[in-house]
Amino acid sequence: MDRDIRRPSWRRRSGGDGAALAEGSRRVLTRQSTVHRSRSRSPRAGTPSSARARRRALPPLPVQGEEEFSIEVHRLITEQKEKIRGSFEKQAKTVETQYAIAKSMAVNKMRLEKIKARQEVMNQIEADVRPSLAKESQNAAFITKLIVQGMLMLLENEVVVRCRQADAKLVKGCLDAAQTEYTNHIKTETGASKTCTLSIDTLFLREECLGGVFLSCFGGKITIDNTVDIRLRLTMEQAKPAIRALLFPNA
Repeated sequence: MDRDIRRPSWRRRSGGDGAALAEGSRRVLTRQSTVHRSRSRSPRAGTPSSARARRRALPPLPVQGEEEFSIEVHRLITEQKEKIRGSFEKQAKTVETQYAIAKSMAVNKMRLEKIKARQEVMNQIEADVRPSLAKESQNAAFITKLIVQGMLMLLENEVVVRCRQADAKLVKGCLDAAQTEYTNHIKTETGASKTCTLSIDTLFLREECLGGVFLSCFGGKITIDNTVDIRLRLTMEQAKPAIRALLFPNA
């Protein structure tokens, strides 16, 4: 009797109840197997397939937002390009300006050096001529011509002649000859008879002067500087182009 109580109850049931119980057990097992297979097939978290799945699950960006983003990126790139281009052009212009200034300064320096060298040559020529002119100023005929030239420019009746103190005797001896030559020249050129009285000035020229004469009339109001120094200076100025052409033909 006790053995019958301990036995499972399904053994005591009839044959129809046993079939129903077997069918229910089969269904439960089938459902558990299906759940286990679905879990094994589902992707694990953190795998590439799960990331792709999440990306696919994200909603797509709006088309207008993508266009605005592209426009903003293009604007920023264009602004940076313009800034870089402007900075480069500014630096290039600065370098070109500095180069032009340096080139101009170098050219001007060379030109000034060339002018200085030419002027030194001209000064040297003048210095070389001075000794020969100083000797020529002791020639009575040369002094007479200087006096006559001054008289013809003044065309006055009385003229005062100034000279160096060392040349006073020489100049005084030329006065008569100068007066005669002046009268003859006026007679020849105009047919008129005109005389001029010459006298030696009480004042004298500087001793460092090369010689020559300084004529005046009306108390010194009208003067003619016909000294050798002035004549040399005028000659150098007037003949400077010809002298430069001879000395610097390729300049």
